[in-house]
Amino acid sequence: MIKSGIDQQALATMFAQATEQQGDALRKAVNDATLKALQGREMTVKNIRSVLKSVTQAASTGAASSGLSAVDVEGLLGKAIDGMDAALLRAVEAQKTALAQFMQQGVGAQEKQMAPLLANLERMEDVFFSTVAKAAQTAGGPLQGPWDQALSALKMKGSDTGASASATVEQLMTQAQTTFRDGRAASLRSAESLMKGYATLVSGILIGMTEGLRGPRDEPAPAAAPAPAGAARKTKK
Repeated sequence: MIKSGIDQQALATMFAQATEQQGDALRKAVNDATLKALQGREMTVKNIRSVLKSVTQAASTGAASSGLSAVDVEGLLGKAIDGMDAALLRAVEAQKTALAQFMQQGVGAQEKQMAPLLANLERMEDVFFSTVAKAAQTAGGPLQGPWDQALSALKMKGSDTGASASATVEQLMTQAQTTFRDGRAASLRSAESLMKGYATLVSGILIGMTEGLRGPRDEPAPAAAPAPAGAARKTKK
């Protein structure tokens, strides 16, 4: 079943057939599948939630039929969360690149178009945790405990997504102050024009970043579905 650019059946099968020693492979599969799905759509909060929901549901479906103990299932679900966190970290980096480009062209942090984008970036960790938690609730039964434990463990140490988002917003605010002091400011019309394609630009940057990490012999992610036809190439506390 393909949903939100995720081949849920393929991902679920990996979890169903996994052993406790295959956690790293699952983490990579989740990371790759999540990245592929994010690249295939505009980077909006709505789309990010949709992708995370699909991955969580697939992991739940597979883990439920794995036959592993609750402790081992918790470990696999933890790897799924780590994989999603790694993918969102790349999404944060892509947003940072796009927003920095706009600021270099004089778009201020307080512009009506920029302020909500910075706010969405800052709450990326909240979006991550709340989306996975809500999707995991639908699994219910014996999986609820393992999901809760896996999420609690990440919340205690903090996600890479959250740490990066906070640092990124702080850096961008500093950059905005420097731009203001330098006297560079775009007109309202120019700002609107520059930021009109923000979500599409971020997805494009994410694709470039990911391809830059791949070696020439890397294989496509096994659990990722092709981007939907016509799909266009975005959000801590």
